[in-house]
Amino acid sequence: MSTPAAPTPPSAWWSLTVTTAIQAMVSMALLTLPAMAPAVARALAVPSTLVGAYVALCYFAAMLSSLVGGTLVRRLGAIRVSQLGLGLCAVGLALCALPWLPAVALGALCIGAGYGPITPASSHLLALTTPAHRMSLVFSIKQTGVPAGGMLAGALVPGLSLWLGWQGTLLAVAGVCALCAALAQPLRAALDADRQPAQPLALQALFKPIGMVLGQPSLRALAACSFLFSAVQVSTTAYMVTYLNESLGMTLLAAGAALSVSQLAGVVGRIAWGAVADRGLGPRNTLMLLATLMMAGSVLTALLQPQWPTLLIWAIVALLGASAIGWNGVYLATVARQAPPGQAGVATGGTLLFTFMGVVCGSPAFGALAGASGSYRIAFAALALPAALALGLLVWRAAQARREAAAPKP
Repeated sequence: MSTPAAPTPPSAWWSLTVTTAIQAMVSMALLTLPAMAPAVARALAVPSTLVGAYVALCYFAAMLSSLVGGTLVRRLGAIRVSQLGLGLCAVGLALCALPWLPAVALGALCIGAGYGPITPASSHLLALTTPAHRMSLVFSIKQTGVPAGGMLAGALVPGLSLWLGWQGTLLAVAGVCALCAALAQPLRAALDADRQPAQPLALQALFKPIGMVLGQPSLRALAACSFLFSAVQVSTTAYMVTYLNESLGMTLLAAGAALSVSQLAGVVGRIAWGAVADRGLGPRNTLMLLATLMMAGSVLTALLQPQWPTLLIWAIVALLGASAIGWNGVYLATVARQAPPGQAGVATGGTLLFTFMGVVCGSPAFGALAGASGSYRIAFAALALPAALALGLLVWRAAQARREAAAPKP
C-alpha cells in the first residue's frame, strides 16, 4: 500500500500572496468602525473621540493574543491560526453592530484577539520560505496588507454606510471575513505541513516571547521604536476621517477618500522602503529616515486648511501615510533576522507586545489631547514627539552598535 505524497512545500511568493490577503482582511475589519466613526458616534450618542478607546480595546486584545501567536502557529499551523483570527474578527464585527456600548466593547476585544496572531503566523511562513537577502522587501510587501485593508475601509465603508447603514456595513464586512476563512481551507495541507500538534500550550508560552525580546539588545531597541512608531500610525489611521470631517468640514466620502490616499501611500511606501533597506540605506538608516518624515508629515497634517486644493491635502496625508504606515515591513524583517533559527514567529509575537502597547497608549492619549485642547490639529502636531524620540533612540543604538563592533574581542 503506497503512502500519500507529502504536501508540496509552499513557494515564497505563494506564501506572500496568502499572508498579504489575510492581513488586508483583518486590517479592514479593525478599521471598519473608525472609517465611519462620526456616524456611529451620532447613532450611539457618544463623542467621536471615543474611537480612540475602541481602537485601544482592539489592540489591548491583540497585544495579549500576539503573545501566544507563535506557540499557536507551531501547534496548529499558520493557516489554521489565520482562519481562527478571521472568525474572531467576524464575530467581533457582528457584536459591534448591536447598538449597545458594552456589545461594541466586547466586539472590539474579539476583533483584537483575531488580529493579534495574524502577524506571527505570516512571519512564520515567510521566514521559512524567503531568502535572507530578500527579507526586507518580502516582509514589506506582506505588510502592505495592513494599509491595503485601511485603504479598502476608507474607500468602501463610508459609501456602504450610506447604502446599508452603519450596522449593515459591519455585518457585510463580517460576512467577508467568514468567507475568507472558508476559502483558506484548501491551502492548509501545504502551508501547515510543519505544524507540531504536540506543542504544549503552557502559561509559560506567554512569557517566552517577552524574555526573548528583553534578553537581546537589538530586539529591545526595535521593540521600543515600534512602541513609538505605532502610536503615530494608529492615531493617523483612526482619527484621519474624524479630523477631516469635523475640523476641515469634509464630507464622510471625501474624508474617506483622503484616508484611502494615505493608506495607498502606505502600501507603496512599505514596498519602496523594503527595497531601500535591502539595496541602499540598510534597515536602521531607513527607519531613521522614516522617523524624520513622520515628524514632517504630522506637522503638515496639523496645518491643513479647508480652502487648500484637494491634491495638496492628498499630497500631505500621503507623506504622513508613506512614513507612519510604511515602516512595519522593514521593522518585521529586521526582527526575523535577529530571531534565533525557527523562532521568527515567537520573536515577532514578543516585539508585537510593545507595538500594540504603543497603540493601546497612543490612541487614547491622542483622543484625550484632542478632547482636552478642543483641537485635532494640536493632537496631530503632537505626533511629531514620539517620532522624534524614536529617531533619537535609533541614533543612540547605531552609535552603541559601532562601539560594540570596534571593541576588542576577548
